[in-house]
Amino acid sequence: MLDALTIAVAVTALALAAWCGHAAYRDQPTKDWHFIGIAVVSVLALAQLVVGIVQLARGEEPAESVAIFLAYLIGSALAVPAAGFLSLGERTRWGSATVAAGAVVLAVLEVRLHDIWGG
Repeated sequence: MLDALTIAVAVTALALAAWCGHAAYRDQPTKDWHFIGIAVVSVLALAQLVVGIVQLARGEEPAESVAIFLAYLIGSALAVPAAGFLSLGERTRWGSATVAAGAVVLAVLEVRLHDIWGG
């Protein structure tokens, strides 16, 4: 895995979590600006998914199981978009809290992906 991409995804996910967490603290729902942040984090996670699949296709292997690596890779690509989708149904502060939680989950998945790859 590319360490720089993993760090970029984790840092942007934590920034999104802080931003949406602050909105939830201020009793605000997710707004259009939050969805732009969700899109940025999602694009980075999708880029990581592509890089991970390409590395597996080249014959490189993670330190642990390939199946576990793929499961974490796919889960990390879906965590924030799923939270964003759920926040559309909850147009209160809890929608912002849902996105913040999804972004924290993504940051934790990034740490685990790094460990699985052999970091």
